[in-house]
Amino acid sequence: MLVFLAMSDRRKFNIQILAKVVIALVPWVLSMFTLYWLEYGEIWTTATPHRGKTSVIILMIGMGLSFLLYCRLFKHHR
Repeated sequence: MLVFLAMSDRRKFNIQILAKVVIALVPWVLSMFTLYWLEYGEIWTTATPHRGKTSVIILMIGMGLSFLLYCRLFKHHR
């Protein structure tokens, strides 16, 4: 019975960690979707000025927000 409780607690802990990681990845995924949507909707083309710089900025914002969110969620995990 104790072994089952220990396994249940470990599984619950692993699910919580997985949920936090998925939540932390949301801003990065949204930035990737934004780039996809801009390309798919033909809102910008290869002739759009500063397209490369804008893409890098969008990705940096998404990755930066994901990093900050990850740090915030796992601050007390140490």
